[in-house]
Amino acid sequence: MDLSLVAIALIWGATFVLVKQALADVSTLLFLTLRFSIAALALAAIFHRKLRGPNIARGLRGGVIAGIFLFSGYVLQTAGLRYTSASKAGFITGLYIPLVPLFSALIYRRIPQIMEIAGVATAFCGLALMTIERDLLHIGRGDLLVAGCAIAYSFHILALGRFAKDADPGLLALIQIATCAVLSAATFWWAEPARIRWTPDVVVALAVTGLLATALAFLVQSWAQRWNSPTRTALIFSMEPVFAWATSYVVAGELLSRRGTLGALLILAGIVLVELKPRLAAQGTT
Repeated sequence: MDLSLVAIALIWGATFVLVKQALADVSTLLFLTLRFSIAALALAAIFHRKLRGPNIARGLRGGVIAGIFLFSGYVLQTAGLRYTSASKAGFITGLYIPLVPLFSALIYRRIPQIMEIAGVATAFCGLALMTIERDLLHIGRGDLLVAGCAIAYSFHILALGRFAKDADPGLLALIQIATCAVLSAATFWWAEPARIRWTPDVVVALAVTGLLATALAFLVQSWAQRWNSPTRTALIFSMEPVFAWATSYVVAGELLSRRGTLGALLILAGIVLVELKPRLAAQGTT
């Protein structure tokens, strides 16, 4: 079961470099429209009967809300990949993991624990090292967009946590991906000049991201989280930035500077601090 989540983290990490290469031949929103449409059709083929289930109202509401945040995250991430490296985007996206407990504390009005504060502070120090290149007022456009993606992903996870307990996971996955497809289709033709060249990079990126990184990933995650806790799942997914760097190095030869490497290590340290916090607390009570 854990190996299936590791495989999903590997797929997500590998898509950074695939998407970056494909964006040379396709506009951002048109790419997302095609990606989400492929994924939605694949999920509909599996879960279409869920649309007539008893808990459809809650599934629809939760799926639409989660889908809006998910779409926002994908738009910011994909747009950011035009201006920053795939490896940096992978590490910055990983900030959503320590941000989740921080935003949860703000929404539910509870004081964050020391480990949560330490993890978020460590991760943001790493983000600063990776993104601030010349002075405090200069942050790359791509890095800033991807940081916004991490925030959107944080709220996506919180929305899923709010609705997943009472909604069918298959229906929830289908509705949120279909919501992303609809939002993409409603914006790609006017928000930016639509363009596409059907190169091998585009075809491969659409196949991998649509079928594997979206449809299959959400299906596997929904299955695995029946037995895995959200904390354990998130900790496994924290391997995604490492896979993003590794695939970027192997495929595109991207290297991080010493400053960027230190920042990436701090981001990973911040993620681990936050995600290991419940385990440390549990050990202290035994």
